[in-house]
Amino acid sequence: MENFIQDIITKDEQDINLTSPLVWAYIGDAVYEVYIRTYLVENTKLNTHNLHINSIKYVKAKAQAEILQKLMPNLTEEEQNVVRRTRNTQNHHVPKNASVADYMYATAFEGLIGYLYLKKNNKRLKEILEIIVK
Repeated sequence: MENFIQDIITKDEQDINLTSPLVWAYIGDAVYEVYIRTYLVENTKLNTHNLHINSIKYVKAKAQAEILQKLMPNLTEEEQNVVRRTRNTQNHHVPKNASVADYMYATAFEGLIGYLYLKKNNKRLKEILEIIVK
């Protein structure tokens, strides 16, 4: 039951590597959002409105772009390649409250999270997520 959601992932490593980086970002966005929300629920006594306000500090594009810039020197070569692939993938949607550059790096960050999640590399995913909240 511990990783019941990941139990439904059936793609092998080659399939994951051939998956669109925007799909990595799609799932990474959800994984990161759940992690941040869970972290805040477990480590604060905030009401739901303040939980939301505090989660935005972590999940907005500018924050994710800054996080990725700080993480880059500590990423493996494989992880840096995932970031580059995701950042360079054409995405025709840019939210009105983010710069194009921040959005590209935020998407790359989410791509990295999604890639690690889909590969079931939980140890590394946990390391990265714990760095972020410290």
